[in-house]
Amino acid sequence: MTTEETIGALDRGEVRVAEPDGEGWRVNADVQSAILDYFRLRSLEPREVGPFEYLDKIPLKRNYAELGVRVVPPATARYGSYLSPGVVMMPSYVNIGAWVGPNTMVDTWATVGSCAQIGADVHLAGGVGVGGVLEPVQARPVIVEDGAFIGSRCILTEGVVIGERAVLAPNVSLTGSVPVIDVTGPEPVEHRGYVPPNSVVVPGTRPKEFPAGTYQVGCALIIGKRSASTNLKTSLNDVLREYQIGA
Repeated sequence: MTTEETIGALDRGEVRVAEPDGEGWRVNADVQSAILDYFRLRSLEPREVGPFEYLDKIPLKRNYAELGVRVVPPATARYGSYLSPGVVMMPSYVNIGAWVGPNTMVDTWATVGSCAQIGADVHLAGGVGVGGVLEPVQARPVIVEDGAFIGSRCILTEGVVIGERAVLAPNVSLTGSVPVIDVTGPEPVEHRGYVPPNSVVVPGTRPKEFPAGTYQVGCALIIGKRSASTNLKTSLNDVLREYQIGA
């Protein structure tokens, strides 16, 4: 496919930057390269949307009624992103190359960065920041799998993978190197760049020695697993109350 054809296929959801591959995810480097080429081929153009004026290289998505997507002003999705039927975009932003699954909520001031992969029935709460990636080619984007609940002001970057139906409390900040520590057993179990399915996660700290002394550095704590009763809840506050943690 040509670059233009690849971006059109991205926009229609016919190809993806990353897709499930058995128990993991496979990155389509050719698609990432096409996005970079698309930026090089295009020139800045002024665009008017009602009273708003923009100057950008990438057009905006169109035909939301046909797509079955609800978009609340002034939400913005760029051409080359894919929004599945049932997606709701409150005033928020979805960048080129991103894929958003069916019936997912992108809540107010949430951002879905370039190439991020968001599953079905996900809730990205207010102010969530999902980082993007375009370079280096073959770098894994942030992936949020089906049914996850990402609490307000969470930050996800550097190719972090959030497993199915995980619940992240507000203000959890994860990169590829931030420890995610399961403290539910007799000994801690540490993950990096990955939250296992059904985990309930809260922000935490742990001590670390530096030349100037001992200081607390950020981490995330897995404090429990979603249960059958948890799965019936739609409020993050209610889920966290099961573990006596305020949201």
